[in-house]
Amino acid sequence: MFEHAQIQLDRSFAVADKQTPIAEIKSKLLEYNFVVVTGGTYFIIGNYEYEIIALAPPTAPIGEWLKRLEWIPSFAAFAERLPYKADWRRPALWLEDGIPAGIITESTWVNMLEAERRQTTAYFHTLAETINDSVTAVDEEGIVVGWNTTAEETYKIKKEHIIGAKLASHFSDESLVLKRILNEGYPVRGQYHRPNADTHVLINATPVILDNKIIGGIASEHDITKMIRLNEELDSASTLLVQKINPFLSFDSGSPKFQESLKVAQKMAHADIPVLITGEAGSGKEMLAQAIHYGGSKATGPFVNINCSVIPPGLLEIELFGIEKASFTDEKQNVITGKIEQAANGTIFIENIDKMPLTLQEKLLLYLVENAFYRVGGQEVISSSTRIIASASRSVESLLKDGELNEKLFYKLSVIHIYIPPLRTRREDIAALVERFLEEFSVKYTKPVPVVDDEAMALFVNYEWPGNVRELRNTIERIIILHDANRITLAHLPDNLIENNEVDNSFLSSHAKMDEAQEIEEALKKTYGNKSAAANLLGISRGTLYNKIKEYGLS
Repeated sequence: MFEHAQIQLDRSFAVADKQTPIAEIKSKLLEYNFVVVTGGTYFIIGNYEYEIIALAPPTAPIGEWLKRLEWIPSFAAFAERLPYKADWRRPALWLEDGIPAGIITESTWVNMLEAERRQTTAYFHTLAETINDSVTAVDEEGIVVGWNTTAEETYKIKKEHIIGAKLASHFSDESLVLKRILNEGYPVRGQYHRPNADTHVLINATPVILDNKIIGGIASEHDITKMIRLNEELDSASTLLVQKINPFLSFDSGSPKFQESLKVAQKMAHADIPVLITGEAGSGKEMLAQAIHYGGSKATGPFVNINCSVIPPGLLEIELFGIEKASFTDEKQNVITGKIEQAANGTIFIENIDKMPLTLQEKLLLYLVENAFYRVGGQEVISSSTRIIASASRSVESLLKDGELNEKLFYKLSVIHIYIPPLRTRREDIAALVERFLEEFSVKYTKPVPVVDDEAMALFVNYEWPGNVRELRNTIERIIILHDANRITLAHLPDNLIENNEVDNSFLSSHAKMDEAQEIEEALKKTYGNKSAAANLLGISRGTLYNKIKEYGLS
């Protein structure tokens, strides 16, 4: 993995064959640190072994003397395959291109291994500090050997206080995750955990295996505490989008397609069956889900929503079904109820169900079939009479084709399938929605309800609204917050609305004619039909008034 630059070769050596006389070997040992005896097998003699060699007759071949002494041969080391497992009772011969290049002693080898260990450790610690998640490493006994700065910040425990200590001495539940890994050897991916009352994490953990033996474990924990708190805040601040009494009156639509969808929704609101709502993002799926809930048999129960696209997959199962886990300190069960249980005798609205993992879709399907489920980690069957309304922003056909929606779950959900057309296809609804949102946010922010002039309304109607009803609603809220004017003009509209729009002049002219006709009618009423007086009141000639009356079909 790394370069072995730390190896210090001793290049003070001479080479001899097995027939070299002892006298010559002695002479070489006085000049060099080592003598390498070749001849099929390598024997290395160090100058510190001079006295042993000097006992032999000067003319005797060195090979015979080494055989008599049962001298242990040395092994050859190559740069491309270093001898991590070797007999180090004798020095090793380092070969380069098959030619002796140096001597490696046991102490040199140990120093190199230590340098490699330090290098590997430096890489590990640098990697751990580069990761934004908390990183914990333990040995096979559960003793902490690695703890990065993010872990210090997340758990408020300094390295010096936890390195060398057992993880269980600081965490009751957290140690169980790595302990299970050490015992079973199975990795964990995206598992939700709550190590203490203030922290929520998703854990990825893997055993460290060497020679088919588990020697430790490493866990990275992604802190999702802020996400959990935000999700809780969004739940607690869930907006009621319809009126609870006669909720379907909250929809003012002239679109035939949308009217048809509303009729279907209203008919099945009292039928306790699952519903699937599809439509582009922001088209009003949650609003329709609320109308079905408050306009049906579950109206007195809770309405709970969960968005599969904003909750991590590892946490989604717990959010839906809850969790039940044994405490480390006693035999009591810590239970967190899920959204299905919280919505008992009411409705749960599951947004973007296509973003739910397929394994979790299987569990939801089982609940729809049996009206019962198990909490995560639980053994008790939980029954809950909760109505399921699900939504998806893409067509069902594409979701099934791409394998993002369980086919059996789709057929179970789509007993009633309602499609909401995008706002750009029902422009006749835009003016009414603008007026409704103006009133809603004027009341919310205690301001007078402003009037929208024709040119501004034309822009509202002509704009494509890629974000659908939600974008329109947010735009009106922004206008009400930022401006106190009694009349909304082009100057009050956001730049993106003006830049990406072209005013429909036919719309403007039709509205102008409607206003002019209304003014003429009012003038005629005030003058009791006296056309000369009405013309004077309007500031036009009597002939012009006669032409306008004919043009507008006024009597």
